[in-house]
Amino acid sequence: MWGGRHGSKDRLPTMDDLKKGREYELLVEKLVFGGKALARVEGLVVFMDHAVPGQRVRALITRKKRQYCEARVVEVLSQSEAHTEPVCPHFGVCGGCQWQDIAYEEQLKWKRVQVADSLEHLAGAQGVKIEAAVPSDRLIHYRNKMEFTFSDRRWLTPEEIDAAGMRDAYTFTLGLHVRSWFDKVFNVEDCLLESAEAVEIVKETRDWCRGSGVPAYGIKSQRGFWRFLVIREGKRTGQTLLHLVTSDQPEHEAAVNTLTRHLVSRFPHITTVVHSVSRKKAQVAFGDQSRVVAGPGVIEERLGGLRFRISAESFFQTNPFSAEKLYDEVSRLAAFQGTETVWDLYCGTGSIALSVAPRVARVVGFEVVDQAIEDACVNARLNGIENARFISGDLKERINHARGPGSGEHHPDIVITDPPRAGMHPQVVGALLEMGPGRIIYVSCNPATLARDLAFFTERYEIGTVRPFDLFPHTPHIECVVRMDRKR
Repeated sequence: MWGGRHGSKDRLPTMDDLKKGREYELLVEKLVFGGKALARVEGLVVFMDHAVPGQRVRALITRKKRQYCEARVVEVLSQSEAHTEPVCPHFGVCGGCQWQDIAYEEQLKWKRVQVADSLEHLAGAQGVKIEAAVPSDRLIHYRNKMEFTFSDRRWLTPEEIDAAGMRDAYTFTLGLHVRSWFDKVFNVEDCLLESAEAVEIVKETRDWCRGSGVPAYGIKSQRGFWRFLVIREGKRTGQTLLHLVTSDQPEHEAAVNTLTRHLVSRFPHITTVVHSVSRKKAQVAFGDQSRVVAGPGVIEERLGGLRFRISAESFFQTNPFSAEKLYDEVSRLAAFQGTETVWDLYCGTGSIALSVAPRVARVVGFEVVDQAIEDACVNARLNGIENARFISGDLKERINHARGPGSGEHHPDIVITDPPRAGMHPQVVGALLEMGPGRIIYVSCNPATLARDLAFFTERYEIGTVRPFDLFPHTPHIECVVRMDRKR
């Protein structure tokens, strides 16, 4: 039966058999980096969304290249033991939680495999032991930040189109993006990532703004006012920050003020509201200028016994429950003796730097975002930590200055680096190799760029422990902590 509708039932289809627009029976083999499922036809790889290893499926070829095809699952012919029923009503449409139909233990297994594959094939790290992935403490309601998008064109389900016709296609919406579409937004009615209260805030904001007469921003037309709603929660403090991002139309500022009063009265746990104006065409939830509409403009969170101030645009670990375990692992692998000078690269609001400060002689954090550095300095004062300082600026420039003569900085014994998904800049890697700290702890959110960077270090450093951490259940994302020791 492997040949499906367009192949012999007595043999597997070949590469020549596969045609765009045709359906074939395939056995799902594995999950690969990025979250897609993989099947093979005589060496030709077929990628699919929303398929589970072990399933036999009927799939429609949607794209064919020389070395691979893309397909869409039409029907599951035999089910996998690793399959579980998704619980979110938006599963399959939403761009998040694409692994919600995979049992959690199976998710952890494939995340570890993806880290191992990346290090072996991209870094050439043969024989490196990859520990089992550390599970998340919470599988739902674990996120402390979500971004929701306004749009003047609501994405409609096929059922809605059949019922209402295209006359209702251009309507006000506030929600999340349809998977793989930057310009399609659907109304969120439920979400298991943040909190139930956050979903209620989204729905109330959508209803109020739709009735305000002030238009939503059109992603294609680039006209309109309402652009983004960002909700940040202090999971252990109960504080909530709303960040409204709009286009630059001062005549509608009063609408923001009125909306703020309405939401604060409706949801008492909203402790502050910030309004930012964005003049950018790019769809990013950041503003060119901001004002505090209500409250102090920040919220607080507790992590590992420390207090942290979080502002509207500063970085903070999205899953604070599992972040504590990750930070503990950083300290364990670093094996501090209490006398070290530690550099924390890409330090954000200082959460890692401040968590290790009581265990070392001094720590210096480096970060490009000025607001994050301000928050880090405040966080140090909040916690009475006096042996941590923070430097703002482009890291590839600041790190060279800091290690130069006359800088006044101590040479680092241990470097902790927690770069963005793009990984470390080559100049930063080069500077670390020249400095040669005794130990490097690399915290990564992207196995591919982690492997790329580790390849530069293997001549001078030995890769030790590699421990994946699952901070994002039901998604293919995986964090990783790696210890590297300078070779003697």
